[in-house]
Amino acid sequence: MFRSLTIAKSFAGRASMLTKGQQKRGLAIHEYLSMELLNKYGVKTPKGGVARSPQEAYEITQNLGTEDAVIKAQVLAGGRGKGTFTSGLKGGVRAVFSPAEARMFSEQMLGYKLITKQTGAAGKICNAVYIVERKFVRREYYFAILQDRKSQGPVIVASSQGGVDIESVAAENPDAILTLPIDIDVGLKREDAKNIIEKLGFSPKVIDEATDMIQRLYQLFIDKDCTQVEINPMAESAEHEVLCMDAKLNFDDNAEFRQKDVYALRDTSQEDPREVQAAKYNLNYIGLDGQIGCLVNGAGLAMSTMDIIKLNGGEPANFLDVGGGATAEQVTEAFKIISSDPQVTAILVNIFGGIMRCDIIAQGIIQAATHLSLTMPVIVRLQGTEVNAAKKLIAESGLRIISVDDLDDAASKSVQLSKIVQLARQAKIDVKFELPI
Repeated sequence: MFRSLTIAKSFAGRASMLTKGQQKRGLAIHEYLSMELLNKYGVKTPKGGVARSPQEAYEITQNLGTEDAVIKAQVLAGGRGKGTFTSGLKGGVRAVFSPAEARMFSEQMLGYKLITKQTGAAGKICNAVYIVERKFVRREYYFAILQDRKSQGPVIVASSQGGVDIESVAAENPDAILTLPIDIDVGLKREDAKNIIEKLGFSPKVIDEATDMIQRLYQLFIDKDCTQVEINPMAESAEHEVLCMDAKLNFDDNAEFRQKDVYALRDTSQEDPREVQAAKYNLNYIGLDGQIGCLVNGAGLAMSTMDIIKLNGGEPANFLDVGGGATAEQVTEAFKIISSDPQVTAILVNIFGGIMRCDIIAQGIIQAATHLSLTMPVIVRLQGTEVNAAKKLIAESGLRIISVDDLDDAASKSVQLSKIVQLARQAKIDVKFELPI
């Protein structure tokens, strides 16, 4: 019934991917919004409120009427508690013992970037803080519902070791992780939910309450097209209340059309501005850490293009799929996004013309190179529909756009020219590739 070791290893793998900066797709929302959504499903959480100014932080803490509270930076990244703000404040989750203290901490959080193990050195801006009553708990647990590729459906992942880095628990003690695949056509049966609660070690007097809670969480997961509902910790308080103390909810991008209310909660200030801009033009863009910008049509071709760049000793700077029906304007916008990355030293265009016509791509490339005054090498490999017309347009453009038929040759040239530009930049030599031939 429980596949602890397999899922535990996947947790450890997920932690490894995050530390390497791998991008994730899907909508994530702030903790306070997640808590509001949980409340709508009858799931108990600590009382609290969100503040966007130090004065609001003061007033919310005062209105809570508790001896102490917790102030949490609202940044979409893990490891907030151990993070550091650009203001110098250490810790994005702090206990406060007066409204004045809440105001003091919020002054050092709001408007500053929080740097954690997941944000990288750039950090993420904190525009809001969430202030909640401080609860004293008997036990803390980890509980999550995730989409599992191997199970081809939802899987519950739980542990009696909550309130800590669950990836570390999974790596060091995989037997502490319980998992339960769920048949989506049947749903989470009460006896299965109760079995998990009992195995986690909740006290007998809250078994039914905790069972109800995870069934509600599963209903939320299904209703809202979630890819993740993570509660860390789920707790039993000293008063024997079952509470979700923290929550991370992620949602399937493909369900945006039927989850308008959820997607209205999106905070673009937490996202790569290039990805936000790309979405406006129906471009699929993911920023990476390399130096060679990629403009490709089709996800499979994009992946193979990135692979061949690496095989030739380079590193892709992005994944950018213009799709099968891009216009010259979209191609121009794609070039704007790619060239806005200061790390990019060459651009490789790899287009297979099927539905997409190569001459349209060529028009967009010429338009972009002219309007943006590109000063980096552009290597173009076009094959398929109207390829001869495209090559003619490029040849007659008078621009230093390097046209190559063979993909391996195109990738090799991209890497070589990229390295030349990198060396020139290091030596502060102005190398330009936009001059007429």
